[in-house]
Amino acid sequence: MRVAAIWVGVLGLFWAFAALARPLLPWAFDWPKAMVMPAAKWISRFTKWLLNDASFGLFTFQELTRWISAMVEAPYRIVTGALSEGWGGLPPLSWLAVVVLVVLVGHRAGGLRLALLSGACFLFVAIFGQWTSAMITLASILIAVPIGVAGGMALGLAAYRWPGFAKAITPVLDLMQTIPVFAYLVPILILFGFGPVAAVIATVIYAMPPMTRITLLSLQRVPDELRDLGNMVGCTNHQMTWRVMVPSAKAGLMVGVNQVIMLSLNMVIIASMIGAGGLGFDVLAALRRLDFGAGLEAGFAIVALAIALDRISQALAQERAITATARNAYLWAAFATIGLAAVLALVLPGVQRYPEGWQLSTGTFWGGVVEWINVNYFDMLEAVKNTLLLNVLIPFKRLLIGLPWAGVALLLGFVGWRLQGWRLAGLVAVLVVLIAATGLWDKAMTTVYLCGISVAIAMLIGLPIGVAAAERDSLWHWVRLAIDTLQTLPSFVYLMPAVMLFRVGDFTAMIAVVAYAIAPAIRYTALGLQGVDPRLIEAGRAMGCTPWQILTRIKLRLALPEIMLGVNQTIMFALSMLVITALVGTRDLGQEVYIALTKADSGRGLVAGLAVAFIAIIADRLIGAAAARARARLGMAGVGNDT
Repeated sequence: MRVAAIWVGVLGLFWAFAALARPLLPWAFDWPKAMVMPAAKWISRFTKWLLNDASFGLFTFQELTRWISAMVEAPYRIVTGALSEGWGGLPPLSWLAVVVLVVLVGHRAGGLRLALLSGACFLFVAIFGQWTSAMITLASILIAVPIGVAGGMALGLAAYRWPGFAKAITPVLDLMQTIPVFAYLVPILILFGFGPVAAVIATVIYAMPPMTRITLLSLQRVPDELRDLGNMVGCTNHQMTWRVMVPSAKAGLMVGVNQVIMLSLNMVIIASMIGAGGLGFDVLAALRRLDFGAGLEAGFAIVALAIALDRISQALAQERAITATARNAYLWAAFATIGLAAVLALVLPGVQRYPEGWQLSTGTFWGGVVEWINVNYFDMLEAVKNTLLLNVLIPFKRLLIGLPWAGVALLLGFVGWRLQGWRLAGLVAVLVVLIAATGLWDKAMTTVYLCGISVAIAMLIGLPIGVAAAERDSLWHWVRLAIDTLQTLPSFVYLMPAVMLFRVGDFTAMIAVVAYAIAPAIRYTALGLQGVDPRLIEAGRAMGCTPWQILTRIKLRLALPEIMLGVNQTIMFALSMLVITALVGTRDLGQEVYIALTKADSGRGLVAGLAVAFIAIIADRLIGAAAARARARLGMAGVGNDT
């Protein structure tokens, strides 16, 4: 009660300051225009200097970027030729050959069950007429993932070997994971040109940070006994790294590979904006036509690829023990499949290209569902929309936009100090001031308003679902399947039904963000409740607690750190989606990033992206510190900043 009274008093003083201080301290509300940092101009000038004048003696920076493009393009053309375009008049691999090859890989990695699942996913893509686009997307993934894994491992190894380097790249990794992808598409376009190669490079930049973090963490968790043993037998640094450390950390490293694959697939639509093509372009084109059915089918094709690649990479992390003879058998079976499929394709055209007469489509059905809802429930939907807009969204937006940047900096600094001391207080206060100093305070508060409303609604919906799923294993199975699908479905797909039902505007953006961000709210609530020690629950029952008391006084309190981590991840998902909702008419930082992309203004885009990143970092650090305090108060192990 005392702590609650302190917080109520602090908030009361803050609102009093916000209400009374504007006439006395106008600079605390509106950052003086004369003091706005011209960061966008600085970044734009630096980009132009890199492109036109930067030199390393023997070659210029532009020549370096063109060489990198050529190095990426060569393997990309080879893989694209094999899967989609063919080489020198020869056709690409047939759909049947690819499906059988995937079945062989799945069987090698995880046995018959995984083989059937992987083959079914690729067969699904063929049946629904998405094969050609899917192979273009798969080619990009097969190039981006090895580059991302190799680059992330190299950075992780360097960070492990040199602690100073680890400290230096940590904030860079934080920014890479929180800056909206749109923000650095413009510099990539300027430096690497338009096309699939630039899209692959953007995908690598987006997907590499988790591999770096996981590599460092996995190496740090290698038991000291193994390192000591390596030193005792006289291993060199190279031998210690590649014969002791990396093999011991393989399970963790494969988790990093899995993350690179998932993030690369998550990037395919955004990458299509700079020439990637494939399924991402199909979803984007469907969004422009508001063709929900076509976009959903292309989105489900991405989900199918994600499921197959995810399960195969997870199985490879466990590495089934097989003999050398068996490995050779798989290899010969793969060659035989390619050769036999090529011969059969000469006789049976349906072996090369999946016959159109066998294809299915549900696009018309899904489009009809949305149209039926629109026709029959238009008045009710409009009433709900207008009620929430007039009574919740608009008042909350006006409240946040009217807040003084100085007061917000002081308030968040105080919260940081209470949670983790002066270091966190200084970090969040400085980040707030930097947002104001860029002249983007109003747009930043609009972003906070949309994110805050969306996260609150997502938690209000996700928390009860997570509680119900945690109580019933059979329900959790289906809920987990649903949220796995939601997390792999491209974010652009959520926009189409929202726009078709509610037109453009903040309410539409909120609906799309809630649909996209609800998955972690459900997942972390369920996992937190499932992780509660059963002995404590039995003790509560023995004391005569009702089921409601057990849930509210034992389970939810002990699961609070995981639920707070779920709030953290819901915020991260919401912020990443808000940049995409700029396509439906929002007036926040996401719109700034999108306008910068359309105008090829690298400075404007990166400054707005950094403002989004600062909001994400503030939320991440404060919620992480609160989760750590909750763990400490509950006496749990591993009290740290859960990020």
